[in-house]
Amino acid sequence: MAIITLDPNAPDFTRRYPNLADPRLGAKTLACSDDFFAEMSRMLNPDPAVFIPGKYDTNGKWMDGWESRRKRANGYDWCVLKLARAGVLKGVDIDTSHFTGNYPPAASLEGALVPAGEPNADTVWHEVLPSVNLQGNSHHYHEIKHTQAFTHLRLNIYPDGGVARLRVYAQPENDWAAADKHSLFDLIAMENGGYVVATNNQHFGLASNLLMPGRGVNMGDGWETRRRREPGNDWCIIALAHPGIVEKIEVDTCHFKGNFPDSCSIQAASMAGGTETSLTTQSMFWPVLLPQQKLQMDHQHYYQQEIQALGAITHIRLNIFPDGGVSRLRLLSRLA
Repeated sequence: MAIITLDPNAPDFTRRYPNLADPRLGAKTLACSDDFFAEMSRMLNPDPAVFIPGKYDTNGKWMDGWESRRKRANGYDWCVLKLARAGVLKGVDIDTSHFTGNYPPAASLEGALVPAGEPNADTVWHEVLPSVNLQGNSHHYHEIKHTQAFTHLRLNIYPDGGVARLRVYAQPENDWAAADKHSLFDLIAMENGGYVVATNNQHFGLASNLLMPGRGVNMGDGWETRRRREPGNDWCIIALAHPGIVEKIEVDTCHFKGNFPDSCSIQAASMAGGTETSLTTQSMFWPVLLPQQKLQMDHQHYYQQEIQALGAITHIRLNIFPDGGVSRLRLLSRLA
């Protein structure tokens, strides 16, 4: 089983906002100037880039990312991608992992808002990240302070080379004011803007996987903690995309068979102000939204009658007893 390693140098925006360049959410590459050595779609792979010694294809060394050929004329290479949904950019990670003698010396990013169709010759592009220097085999984190929402990005590399991964952290744009107040929305879904505030452990699987769409594809596609060898239980705190009144809850232990939690509970509250650290402390005393429920392996658990009437909430704390893995969590709610 793989151990999840988090970059300790990653800035807060990588944990606060979803990666809207994730193909699991619907992002995709559309076009590029050249991807002779490594096809552009690999750059959006949600898994960390890998290096496989001795692996070659018909064009040369196989690389896990987007790689253009050596440019023998003036100009630079570029790649256009469609984000999973319109969003206000908060930061990016241009990752050159495993590209050492073939990384681009510099890169820049442009954004466009194209609500329907794809960018064309008339599309207006806005610079969101001026040219920055790149190093080989490195993460390059850059905060972005652009208030406009974008649907498409164009990554420019100067003059050529390879980028292993591009992560685009953004606040999804939601017109909650126009949303039907009687409809139910999964207000912790990543694509709606829900995010993990804190968790005590995510040794084998990231807590953010709980908020992904669909069911987990395997046991690695969920939140899984280490085996607890001391009293207590594991937990994670999740912020809703919008204050809501919870009507239905789904806890899915898909693929977790010998390692699902014995039971779970959910606490909740409407919070304003404070910090993520103070939220963690306060969450211990939040009222119960879902009393402790026994769980089954590899099973979708649905709760409605069991939900306690707390009114509008902004945050939840999922407790699992004592440890284990949960694939997905849904919080179907009415907008408050």
